[in-house]
Amino acid sequence: MPQKRKLSNGTKNDDRYHENAQQTAEFGIVLRDFYPPEMSNARCDAYNSGALERPIEAWQRAYADTSEQLGSIRPNAAVVHWFKSDLRLHDNRALSMAYKAAREHKIPLIALYILSPEDLTAHLASPARVDLTLRTLRQMKRDLAELDVPLYMETQERRASIPQRIIDLCQQWGANHLFANLEYEVDELRREAKLLRLGADNGIKFETTHDTCVVPPGLLSSQQGKQYAVYSPWFRAWLAFLNENPEYLELSEDAGANPGDARKYFQELFESEVPEAPENKRFNDDEKRDRLRDMYPAGEHEALQRLDAFLENKAKKYDDDRNLLSVQTTSVLSPYFASGSLSARTAVSRAQKVNSGKLARGEPGYISWVSEVAWRDFYKHVLVHWPFICMNKAFKPEFTSLDWSYNTDHFDAWTTGHTGYPIVDAAMRQLAHSAWMHNRTRMVVASFLSKDLLIDWRRGERFFMESLVDGDFASNHGGWGFGSSTGVDPQPYFRIFNPIRQSERFDPEGEYIRHWVPELRDIKGNAIYEPYARGAGPIAQRNGYPEPIVNHGEARERALRRYKEAASGGK
Repeated sequence: MPQKRKLSNGTKNDDRYHENAQQTAEFGIVLRDFYPPEMSNARCDAYNSGALERPIEAWQRAYADTSEQLGSIRPNAAVVHWFKSDLRLHDNRALSMAYKAAREHKIPLIALYILSPEDLTAHLASPARVDLTLRTLRQMKRDLAELDVPLYMETQERRASIPQRIIDLCQQWGANHLFANLEYEVDELRREAKLLRLGADNGIKFETTHDTCVVPPGLLSSQQGKQYAVYSPWFRAWLAFLNENPEYLELSEDAGANPGDARKYFQELFESEVPEAPENKRFNDDEKRDRLRDMYPAGEHEALQRLDAFLENKAKKYDDDRNLLSVQTTSVLSPYFASGSLSARTAVSRAQKVNSGKLARGEPGYISWVSEVAWRDFYKHVLVHWPFICMNKAFKPEFTSLDWSYNTDHFDAWTTGHTGYPIVDAAMRQLAHSAWMHNRTRMVVASFLSKDLLIDWRRGERFFMESLVDGDFASNHGGWGFGSSTGVDPQPYFRIFNPIRQSERFDPEGEYIRHWVPELRDIKGNAIYEPYARGAGPIAQRNGYPEPIVNHGEARERALRRYKEAASGGK
């Protein structure tokens, strides 16, 4: 069981914490494969106070400890770039560094990708996300082959064996220089630190660089020298930093033709096949698989085409139209950001260009969209500074002790889109069909699950990751923190979305609901938003649409009571 936390206000909070820990384990929220029992709130406090070393600090310490050893290592027969969540050739920092090193020493460049089924399971990757990754690798293999760069791919069944396997491969190929872009999740930072030390002990220089974020974590701080926990002042600092340091928006040089004769020395690597998806990450529905492949063609060429089309046709009106649900006004680039087929740097740089070279002024649509892209940076900065959010804990750990519901019938109604709240049901059915959902409805359904149903937000967070084609841990966790009021959002817990008002405001003609909830297509006018309360109950009932599973007003009051109790330490 988790360590019991000492509280000055009695034992009620302690008891609630242990009761919830048992329930979350029962419902598969915390006790997942490869993870320990739920972290205690006291341990979260230790990260906050600096008593526990953050993974980014462990990586920095490993870099400092090995710098002298690594500095003396010279390239040998090849240079290796290790692809992870950066599946692109364009504007890829580490790949560009690897290419330049190979070109300088006139030796072959080798690309490497390792599929880790245990990582996919641990990180709850959806079949849609895994399929997009594997399809992207096929496209990237062709693109690299045109440059005479081999892409060697294999599956490593045990995630713990990956660092040693990479060292073994480098030694097999005679490569003393290995490059990769940093990933910021806890497991990944600890792995990079281990690989740094392992490489140094084996005469292999492992060089990592920041690439995922436009502004790397750690470069922005408040006037008090602290990490921002609120987006608005962070975004102002982010814009100011880029205006003062425009080089952070400069794109990396693309890799060119292999400077060494890779086909002479490493011909067998060109024959490497894209790994198969692990059995637990395969589609069990061929029709859905084919549909999603049509909806999300793989690779950076598609990503760049979508980016340019959006900037040309929709971005100028983005500020006005971005919350409308019945028409596609957003870029739908999130699957490509998540897989690494498109860098946030490229997106922001191109938006700045079409906005007459401006980031903070000019067309509101461009500025608003850049702000949305910047949220991805923000959530990764939060992840690095408060690493316990990788461990199934909220940014506000006190809400661990909230008296959550674990009503299975309610959760099933939510996941299948049968709650009796049309906008919630439409959104969840869109997710089932498209493995994607509009950001507005992500907020609505998250609020509904965690506030109206009072179901542990981590069940929703997990369900999203296991369903989304664009599942990204930091952004998904940040969104669920916002919807459940357990995250970095400064608004207090009493912000509870009213699903009826959200429907009326962002689906003013009810077309989004009618599209995804066919049982309600015959309903005219504003009765579509709550058919049983506005005289359209007979139509809804005849077509098999359920009555609301909770009363929103009553649910709101219940949520306020329970959140207030948790926030006050159980008093």
